[in-house]
Amino acid sequence: MRMRGVSRLAAAAKRGAARHLLVATLLFAFWGASQQVLAQPSQVSGVARDALQRPLAGVVVRLEMPDGKIVARTTTGKNGRFSLRVAGPGIYALVGEKADFATATAVVTVTAKGAASDLTLASKSQLNLQVTEQMLTAARFAIEPRIGATVYTLTQEAIQNQPGGDNIPLNQTLLQAPGVSQDSFGQFHLRNDHANVQYRINGVILPEGINVFGQSLSSRFASSIDLITGSLPAQYGLYTTGIVDIQTKSGETQPGGYVGLYGGSLGWFEPSAEYGGSTGNFNYYVTGDYLQNDLGIENPTSSYRPIHDFTQQLRGFAYLEDIIDPSSKISVMLGGFQGSFQIPNNPGQTPVFQYENQTTFNSAQLNETQQESNDFATIAYLKSTQDYDFQVAAFGRYSSLAYTPDTIGDLMFYGNAQTAERTDFAQGIQADGTYRAGGGHTLRYGALITAELASSNTNSLVFPCLNSACTSVGTTPVTVNESGAKTGLTYSGYLQDEWKILPTVTLNYGARYDVLRAYTDAQQLSPRINAVWQPDTDTTFHAGYSRYFTPPLMELISGEQISKFAGTTGYPAGYTTASPPLDGPILPERSNYIDVGAVHTFLPGLKFGVDGFLKYAHDLIDEGQFGAPIILSIFNYAHANTYGVEFTGNYDLGPWAIYGNLAVGREQATQVASQQFNFTPEQLAYIASNYIYTDHSQWVTASGGIAYTWRGTRFSADMIFGSGLREDSASGVPNGATVPPYVQVNFGISHRFDNAPGGPIEIGVNLINALDNIYEIRSGTGVGVFAPQYGPRRTVYGSLRKYF
Repeated sequence: MRMRGVSRLAAAAKRGAARHLLVATLLFAFWGASQQVLAQPSQVSGVARDALQRPLAGVVVRLEMPDGKIVARTTTGKNGRFSLRVAGPGIYALVGEKADFATATAVVTVTAKGAASDLTLASKSQLNLQVTEQMLTAARFAIEPRIGATVYTLTQEAIQNQPGGDNIPLNQTLLQAPGVSQDSFGQFHLRNDHANVQYRINGVILPEGINVFGQSLSSRFASSIDLITGSLPAQYGLYTTGIVDIQTKSGETQPGGYVGLYGGSLGWFEPSAEYGGSTGNFNYYVTGDYLQNDLGIENPTSSYRPIHDFTQQLRGFAYLEDIIDPSSKISVMLGGFQGSFQIPNNPGQTPVFQYENQTTFNSAQLNETQQESNDFATIAYLKSTQDYDFQVAAFGRYSSLAYTPDTIGDLMFYGNAQTAERTDFAQGIQADGTYRAGGGHTLRYGALITAELASSNTNSLVFPCLNSACTSVGTTPVTVNESGAKTGLTYSGYLQDEWKILPTVTLNYGARYDVLRAYTDAQQLSPRINAVWQPDTDTTFHAGYSRYFTPPLMELISGEQISKFAGTTGYPAGYTTASPPLDGPILPERSNYIDVGAVHTFLPGLKFGVDGFLKYAHDLIDEGQFGAPIILSIFNYAHANTYGVEFTGNYDLGPWAIYGNLAVGREQATQVASQQFNFTPEQLAYIASNYIYTDHSQWVTASGGIAYTWRGTRFSADMIFGSGLREDSASGVPNGATVPPYVQVNFGISHRFDNAPGGPIEIGVNLINALDNIYEIRSGTGVGVFAPQYGPRRTVYGSLRKYF
């Protein structure tokens, strides 16, 4: 027994000695390895910044192991830099803290060479302000829903993806939306209808100016652009073919700014700048640009460089916002545009009249010019509570246009040298509200009051007629003066109910009442109803009916008395004082509109849509240029119909952004019902007994684009296609033929250097009409078409921007 016990003790002693030896060996190895690591310590370095990327002092930065143990700590200085020593390689958490700032965290992988990682700390007050701003923006959207309408959204990224980015004018940006076709003088047409488009900025209506808004407004200040068409809910009235609703950038959500330069072919020189920020609860954003080039208006010839087409344009915009409390804010918008244009010349034209002893005139030497301006201001108050939201806004807009003729040249070519000036001042109040009544019902209501003063002043030099048919005229001009002014008023009110009948079915019904007191007095009650069915999250069907009432634009009504031009070359051709032309008053348009469509998401990022529409109109409003001044004149067709179908598709996922649009449709009208003196007796007789295509009707319109971003480099391309606007046929049928179809393809490439000193730098090159396809927008014939216009030739532009 004793011997066995001694043996067990001896064995235990041997095992203990072995364990001690093993532990000693492991400790020695660990000590050696740790000494080697400590001999070569690693560092984690970087810069702590605020949301505006400014160095942030006083930030306590620490490095933690996965178990939360702190291995290093430091505090940043004025330059925001920090450097932490770490015992060895591994994965650590980098944490930055500062009073009144949200904690910033980054995961860093430390190698033997160390690691670099910056920290961005957002101010807690800024975070709260951003949340408040987002909630108030959502409340404003709730006031003006688009239930049942067709909405196409151009995001800020989509705007930048087009070759040229936001340097491209707004009207050209909108050509990438479905059913939008281009026209001359910066115009565009939507669903083959006339320029019956309403502009809104952050939901506030901007009255149309005398000049085309496509030149006045800019894509620069847009965070997104919504094009709303189809059967519109009751809050949208008066101008209803399309609503262009621009959401502005904000200094709160997009602080900082840039200075940039865009330019290239045809003397294009366009510096621009923008800046936004916030101070406390006050947000601000401002932008502006200056443009000059030798392609101010479309070239009337197919040549590369137009003759006498220099333009200078200046634009500015400011958005100011004060968040009063978490439920209300007040905002101010200011915008301005000043532009001067040379009217481009078409060489080789033959004079029609003799001026005193002069019988020849080189049409390439004509010197006609036009000045345009448009300024607007709005102020809006928004309030949001649990049960109701409302916004009240006041707006004002002053617009002017002045045309200066080439006195001798205009007399010899047109028989009328007209110095024309028009001004228009509009102001009004817009109120919109939402009340969540419960039981699946949301009521919306509102009112709009607009007062407008339009004035015109013309001084016309014309030749006297020497016989009643004016086949023989004198050579010394006489003067005809005409001036006038008119104040017009519109009153509108609406009420509608959004009824959630089923979880997947929404019915929006209501009506608006519009009253017009201007050159004509009229009113109309317009019912609206739209239904939306969403059987699943990927599919939406909509259908709707709307009754529309569209008043004529006052600023385009001159009020001239044709009788003053009797016995002169200013009198309408084909008429005499014994058989004068009709001059019916311009009437508001009344129409019935039906729209049906569907949208389906097939795969993540892949969406397709289809939409069909039909419009019957009485007293359809159309516009045309009936003289040398680029001032559009309004007239009515007694009856018209418009119909078509649109297809849209887009894929937006990862670095890819692809879209395509196709629209097929037409518009026809009959019987000129007003301003008949703009037409010859033969045209009037034909249109009185036949439906003709309106001059802006285009059978097929298409657009598409693709963009791919790789390591900070964006490659982009887009295109537009048109089957051709209308022109007179060879047999003289008004708008009986079309100009040839065309396609324009554009390419762009840009790269952003994010690590440039002082802030990122972006450079780019754009190739417009890369195939140099020579195509006509207008041929010079057709109802209300005064001169030919061609699309742009191949041009190259470069861009440079410095962000800060």
